[in-house]
Amino acid sequence: MNRGLTGHYIPAIAGGIACEAFMPAPLPPNPPLAIDNKLQGRINQAMLALGRLDAISTLLPDAHLFLYSYIRKEAVMSSQIEGTQSSLSDLMLYEMDGVPGVPMDDVQEVSCYVAALNVGIQRIREGYPISYRLLTEVHQALMTSGRGVNCRPGEFRNSQVWIGGHRPDEATFVPTPANELANGWAALERFINDVPEATDPLIKAALSHVQFETIHPFMDGNGRIGRLLIPLILVQANIIHEPLLYLSVFFKKHRQVYYDSLNQVRLTGDWEAWVLLFVDAVAATANQAVDTAQQLNALRQKDKARLTDIGRLAGSASQIIDAMFQHPVASVNKLIELTGLTAATVGKALTALEQPLGIVKEMTGQKRNRVFAYTAYINILNQD
Repeated sequence: MNRGLTGHYIPAIAGGIACEAFMPAPLPPNPPLAIDNKLQGRINQAMLALGRLDAISTLLPDAHLFLYSYIRKEAVMSSQIEGTQSSLSDLMLYEMDGVPGVPMDDVQEVSCYVAALNVGIQRIREGYPISYRLLTEVHQALMTSGRGVNCRPGEFRNSQVWIGGHRPDEATFVPTPANELANGWAALERFINDVPEATDPLIKAALSHVQFETIHPFMDGNGRIGRLLIPLILVQANIIHEPLLYLSVFFKKHRQVYYDSLNQVRLTGDWEAWVLLFVDAVAATANQAVDTAQQLNALRQKDKARLTDIGRLAGSASQIIDAMFQHPVASVNKLIELTGLTAATVGKALTALEQPLGIVKEMTGQKRNRVFAYTAYINILNQD
């Protein structure tokens, strides 16, 4: 639907140059979202996929083990959209006090994303609403180290920014002026918390993501916070109980379509086209997550079945596989801590798992402080 411009322009100054910044109209859209049979059918598909995703604990006896790695995969992909080069292995090496193969700032940013998501989920489980307080606390965690420390962590920006172009009067988009951020966020906060009326949580997550990106309240980190907002809204609404829905892979694959769709909402009010893209992203991502969980479960069963080849070490090796299912990149000391086995036993079991079985691979090439990777596990996570 073409509603026309979904807000109004306000004269602003950015970098000493006059420009026009955009102030979006409050949600929900006016006129209301038009949900035809096509859109309703795709919404139904997305909700069905979310139901399967939420039931993932029936596929994996230890769903939290999958969650550990899956959150880190999302952190890597979301940060790559912002230009970092960290891989999943880089992040896990960093968490093991190893040396990543990319600049330290890159991997620190990814690690902070994991921390930010954990802060948000913890606050929601403590009963906090999605509010200015929660949002700024999540942002503070996101910008704790790396390149973000000089970008007002935990505070709304106090100056005008622009997106695209080398100067603001030629930018692709100039978001809400700093002096209007409080009003813009307050209106969005009311909508997220169903004031004055409730909105279907999936639709709410779709609309709120665009509105947040349009307001762009922080100096840096808006893209990552905007993507974090989606699982936070769905967990708060009990649509999913674990934050397993991450759309960064989909948005990265379809980056230009994603950006064009956001712009069309602002320029023409075509919320329906955006919601269609969003629910397709949710369905594809949720189905991929379920498929990944099934592959990982099958991998563990297959690899454990191979342990009969190593005789009396099989029991210890089985414990190490369980530990590496939680930490697919792990130091010898970490595996001792996780399994409770002695250093000698862990060493012998790892030797057997590396050769002849080829299940794990040593990553450092050193005699001491060795770090092992569960390579097939990481390959499954990296496949898309």
